[in-house]
Amino acid sequence: MKALKPSMKENKRYLLVRGKNLKENVDAAILDFVGVLGYSKAVPNIIKSGKDFVILSINREAINEIRASLAVWPEKISVEKVSGTLKGLGKKK
Repeated sequence: MKALKPSMKENKRYLLVRGKNLKENVDAAILDFVGVLGYSKAVPNIIKSGKDFVILSINREAINEIRASLAVWPEKISVEKVSGTLKGLGKKK
């Protein structure tokens, strides 16, 4: 199988998210706000997780919906930084 051209690949953005119980709350917040169709368009993926933070990878076109879904969730979840590379996020941690 041939590799995709760079112009055909999905552009990802990485979010540094802080809060409590993030592994369960992030998925629930996104599903509750944008639904299953929005979840599949955003393609959220947890890259790295710690005690009170998660690095989340999402599709670039869905960044506004994901940030809104995390903002309206009843428990405190805050997006600290958004970056196009993981190296750019690492300076904030």
